[in-house]
Amino acid sequence: QVQLVESGGGLVRTGESLRLACAASGRAFSNYAMGWFRQAPGKEREFVATISWSGGITYVADSVRGRFTISRNNADNTVYLQMNNLKPEDTAVYLCAATTSPGGTMAQEYSYWGQGTQVTVSS
Repeated sequence: QVQLVESGGGLVRTGESLRLACAASGRAFSNYAMGWFRQAPGKEREFVATISWSGGITYVADSVRGRFTISRNNADNTVYLQMNNLKPEDTAVYLCAATTSPGGTMAQEYSYWGQGTQVTVSS
C-alpha cells in the first residue's frame, strides 16, 4: 500500500505558474505508475496526466498539453505537475493517484489516492 500527500496548490492569476508535488510513502514508489486528476465543483473527476514507473513514458490530456508537464523523482518518492500559463478553467482540486497497472486515463485504473490540493486561477 502507498500513501499520497499533495502540496503546492494555491491562488494565482491567469498566465501564472504553479508546481504541484505528490509525496509517496509506504511500498516501493518505483513500482507504481502515477497520475494526476482534477475535480471542479459539480463536475466529474478529469484526467490530467500520467507517468510510467520509470518516468520514461508520459501522457497529458489535450486540455493541458503544452502547458502542463508531469515528472517524477523515484529517489525522493515524489511526482510533480508543472503547470504553466494557468487559466481560470484550470481551477479545481488536483489529486494524485498510484497504480500497479501501466497507468492510464481512467480514474478506476488507480488504486491509491491523495486528499488533493486546491488550485484557483483568477481572471
